[in-house]
Amino acid sequence: MKKILLIEDDVAFSKMLQNFLERHQYQVDVSYNIQSATKLINENKYHLVFTDLRLPDGDGISLLKQVKKGSHHFPVVLMTSYAEVSTAVQAMKQGAFDYISKPFNPNEVLEVISNALHQKDDTIKEKTTITPPNKKATNGKSEFIEGISPASKTLYEYINLVAPTHMSVLITGESGTGKEVVAKSIHLKSNRKDQPFVAVDCGAIPKEIASSEFFGHKKGSFTGAVTDKIGHFEAANGGTLFLDEVGNLSYENQIQLLRALQERKVKPIGSSNEIHVDIRLITATNEDLLQAVEEGDFREDLYHRLNEFSIKVPSLKERNDDLVLYADFFLNKANQLLNKNVEGFSKEVLSVFFNYTWPGNLRELSNVIKRATLLTTEDLIPVQALPQELLSTPAKESSIQQKFSTKENEKELIINALKEVNNNRTKAAKLLNITRKTLYNKMKSYGLS
Repeated sequence: MKKILLIEDDVAFSKMLQNFLERHQYQVDVSYNIQSATKLINENKYHLVFTDLRLPDGDGISLLKQVKKGSHHFPVVLMTSYAEVSTAVQAMKQGAFDYISKPFNPNEVLEVISNALHQKDDTIKEKTTITPPNKKATNGKSEFIEGISPASKTLYEYINLVAPTHMSVLITGESGTGKEVVAKSIHLKSNRKDQPFVAVDCGAIPKEIASSEFFGHKKGSFTGAVTDKIGHFEAANGGTLFLDEVGNLSYENQIQLLRALQERKVKPIGSSNEIHVDIRLITATNEDLLQAVEEGDFREDLYHRLNEFSIKVPSLKERNDDLVLYADFFLNKANQLLNKNVEGFSKEVLSVFFNYTWPGNLRELSNVIKRATLLTTEDLIPVQALPQELLSTPAKESSIQQKFSTKENEKELIINALKEVNNNRTKAAKLLNITRKTLYNKMKSYGLS
């Protein structure tokens, strides 16, 4: 039985949470402050610590630092209010496994705890794995941020699922969502990770020279061919070829691409020799390729060849819970690029970020933060450093929130809110702008299960 230390100064809430966890076969010790928690940690062996961010004699981050400095190897999960998400993200940078925003529902608690305990077990296995002599353990890096939102977790699950295979992957999603980063992450998690990853923007290749770009050419094979050129297929041999905006290829180029994929060999222009190639193909588009197939603009046989497995990259508004994670990541990049040392964002800036719709997705967020970092002379980015288009966009309060604030038709509004978020009570409470406890009380009074 896994043993958990729960640290929460709200006695009633901690008792309820303890009973809930014990019903799900966890052994739970409870502490109400850091001092007693530290004593329990030193005297017992725990598999996980589940702590509130704010405690009577300090905060969860202080406890986290103590744990990480010691010889303990258990994961730490934080409970925090929605307004303290940026602080929780900082805690994750210091080693916390995850955080849960209050109010939360029981299923969220079980999922986070299960993930934390599972990763702990995997970490122990990794530490006992012996790397053979003269064989370096590779750990490829990418700019992929896992995220904590349901949409991001699904995305990461799909990446892990398809990466070890040889299947062709079609990545779809809005412009600026990070499709190339997803492709690179698939490559780095595959058995081709030590081989080349070649990224090609199909929208930037004129159709007249596409054959030369893909398959290469020999010197003198056409006007302007002053040297031999290696094509993208040959450059990616043994590794992964990523074709971005594949929907922009001309019909003729689509036929050439299909033939190369079917035969697994290419012939440079002006050469009589064929080159056998072994590549993993990943493509991406922000267009509807099925509609293009129906309209005769994209070959159906090529579409099915590319779409052995599809992944849709969610928009930034679909993973709003990850906004602070991405903002912090882009801030670190901007600091390095601009030789600055901006520490974070003001509360006003975070409020603007959460109320903005981000039509340009991650690319827009990155550009906004880079510009704001350049303009900032303080420790925190002020709201004055943001572009005017972010400030002129009014905060969009949902119709559910507006109606609920009038205290009319509460039962109907609660039902509609629950339907809108697939019965996730935590999200419903946020949508209605009330606490989880208030929502539970109102549901009970209206006889809603």
